[in-house]
Amino acid sequence: MSPTTRPTTAATPTLTALSDPAATAAIDTACRALMLPTVRTEAASMAAAAAKQRLSHKAFLAEVLLAECDERDARRQVRRVKEAKFPRTKRLADFDTRALPDLPPATLAHLASGGWIDQGEPLVLLGDSGTGKTHLLIALGTAAAEQGRRVRYVTTAALVNELIEAADDKQLSRVVGRYARLDLLCLDELGYVHLDPRGAELLFQIITAREERASIACASNAPFSEWGATFTDPRLAAAVVDRLTFNAHIIQTGSASYRLNSTTRARKDPATT
Repeated sequence: MSPTTRPTTAATPTLTALSDPAATAAIDTACRALMLPTVRTEAASMAAAAAKQRLSHKAFLAEVLLAECDERDARRQVRRVKEAKFPRTKRLADFDTRALPDLPPATLAHLASGGWIDQGEPLVLLGDSGTGKTHLLIALGTAAAEQGRRVRYVTTAALVNELIEAADDKQLSRVVGRYARLDLLCLDELGYVHLDPRGAELLFQIITAREERASIACASNAPFSEWGATFTDPRLAAAVVDRLTFNAHIIQTGSASYRLNSTTRARKDPATT
């Protein structure tokens, strides 16, 4: 009988006494079969530490399994963030909250927790260019991805172009379905470009597919009153605003340049750089 296989019964299992080399080989084989890379690489060192600390067999087993779980969580976080396709790395820890005194720390903490995403609530970031909208959008999206959620970042222009190409290739339903399955869609630069009627209607399909079921976080440099210029059709613009503001978290980032203020503070206080 192979050292990696043994008969099992309802009573106490029969264990095979393996030499250290045989046990090492069996662990390697079993971990490869069960896809437990962390256990495979760390079992020997953890076994030595467990013996030194006189852990029970059960405690040692718990340690190696928890190590595998932790490593899987870490890999999942990296994968989720990569799949989100953020254009650059931005984290909430790097955001200077002094730039937005009207954003209470409790509000930012609530957004970082991701509970609003589970409720399918929208987030709208409004403010002039350079006021920190994209930083917050990416940072909150990153936090959501690291919590295990499916996130995708895309600019409005890029999304509309993708939808138009999909419609031309008769793949629109597939693409809309893919975006509908996301836990969070981070839509940047809404209002930066004017959309033709076809592009506006296709974007509206994405928004409608997610309405009250899955969250959209969007950033715009235009107040709601000016969205008609983006969507050309006033009725369509009103429908978009209605869907993105219902039960929404609306953050005004103002007009003072966050980038300029951050640079100025960094020059005044070199310790912050």
